Parts: sequence; structure tokens; C-alpha cells
Amino acid sequence: MQEIIDIYSKGEYPSNVLSNFYPRDFSFYGIKIGSAEGFLQSLKFKNPKKQVRICALGGKAAKKKGGRKFLWKITGNVYWNGHRIRRDGPVFFSLVYKFYVYMYLEDENFSKALKSTCGKKLESIKGFNVNLTEEEFIGILERIRDLL
Repeated sequence: MQEIIDIYSKGEYPSNVLSNFYPRDFSFYGIKIGSAEGFLQSLKFKNPKKQVRICALGGKAAKKKGGRKFLWKITGNVYWNGHRIRRDGPVFFSLVYKFYVYMYLEDENFSKALKSTCGKKLESIKGFNVNLTEEEFIGILERIRDLL
């Protein structure tokens, strides 16, 4: 039976390190990233300066900042660097995929944790992700793991 890794911020290694809440310290297009959650929550805001501030936040603080911002669910739009992006379109997926690739290349903790899951099944049941579906999140991680 294949071992399952349920990605969750309070889980054991490597689950916790793969969580969007795990602290990060790298730059994505020159913007400081404090957590993947910060990046994902920032996409809810039109104002690029506010996005930069939210990107730098840790997981819990970022979730709190973006928690009540739900207009994107109604309009289907998110934002990056002053540009409106359809949440269900290829530009959104490309941006988010690129973000996780950067994180893999720039954050040694993340890349080691992801590599350690080779041959294991990834899930995110406890670590419910509102900004990405489980299929999107796990699909991105598996694609990076398999390609890189």
C-alpha cells in the first residue's frame, strides 16, 4: 500500500513544510514572499502595493488579511501586479504554477520536503485550501516533483 502524505500546517515533516502556511524567505518577481498563503491571498486584491504587503506575511496573518475578501468568488477575477486575471483561466494556473516552481528552486526546505515524497501519494484533506482546489494544489506539487 502506498504511503499517503496529507499536507497540513500542523502535520509532521514533510507535510508541514509543504503547507502554504509554512514560513518562506524568497522573492517572486522581486516581491518578498513570507508564505505561499501570502501570495495566494494577495491575488484577491487589486492594489499592487497591498499585494506586496500581503505576500510578505506569514500563513496565519495572510489568511486573516484575505479571509473576508470574497468578491473574487462572485466575479471570478483575481489580480496580479495590476492586471485582472480570470481565476478559472490558463493565465491564473500559469502564474500559480510558476510561483510554486520558484518556491521549489529558491526554498531549499520546500524542495527537500517535496523530493522526500517521491513514491508517495499527496493529499490535502486536513489542510483545506480555499484559494486552490485540492486537485490544483496536489496536481501542481506532483507535476513539479515529477518534472524537477
